Amino acid sequence: MPAFRSLAEKSLQRLLTHWLPCTCALCRQESAGILCDACQHTYFPPGSSHCPQCGLHLSGQESGQKPAQRCGDCLRSPPAFDRTVAVCDYAPPQDQLVLSLKFAHQLALAPVFAGLLRDAILRQADQHLPDMLLAVPLGRQRLQDRGFNQALEITRPLAHQLGIALYPRGLQRIRETLPQTSLTPDARIRNMRNAFMLDERITGSLRGKHIGIVDDVITTGMTLHEIATMLKRFGAATVSNYVFARTQYHSS
Repeated sequence: MPAFRSLAEKSLQRLLTHWLPCTCALCRQESAGILCDACQHTYFPPGSSHCPQCGLHLSGQESGQKPAQRCGDCLRSPPAFDRTVAVCDYAPPQDQLVLSLKFAHQLALAPVFAGLLRDAILRQADQHLPDMLLAVPLGRQRLQDRGFNQALEITRPLAHQLGIALYPRGLQRIRETLPQTSLTPDARIRNMRNAFMLDERITGSLRGKHIGIVDDVITTGMTLHEIATMLKRFGAATVSNYVFARTQYHSS
């Protein structure tokens, strides 16, 4: 019976796709999927040169060096996390996808983000997959207002696609924080300090492990730095950020 139900669901999906084609979330042209092939090729091209640690674009001189070269700021003042993999820049028109997911409740975009992020992760030549995935949590009030955590909605299909364990409540935000973009660099540090805690059920399993942290956007990097600092305090060996979009300006 389960096999028959699965076959019937797939057949129904094919019929719906044929008779009720959707429109691309970016160009609004008719498309077989949420993103059309042309927009995927145009706005999510592989192979651009970024700092492997923070995800910022490398300058012309830096980008001509070996792929493992970090940006000057990461060399001068390394963040606690070890790697950042981002699908795209947080810039028009890709930013509209993020806004649609977060504020227009377009939850069908989350698996699309996950698929693009999976591809970006697997393209990393020197990348080894993490032992577990954690989603950046929202504060209680923001979660109540929004009704869902967009980072967790992306992490669920990503964990399934990569075959990696997900701990949905492994990270918890224990106090409300202000938006980082409105703060000075010093205030950003204070804003995020001691804002997170780990579920005690996973603290004993972090030592020596590679932990992946998933979020929709990395802006200043301070949130992920604070989380990585905490994870390494409990013995994590490596912390990698997996984000859909990276804001291309420096946080310091």
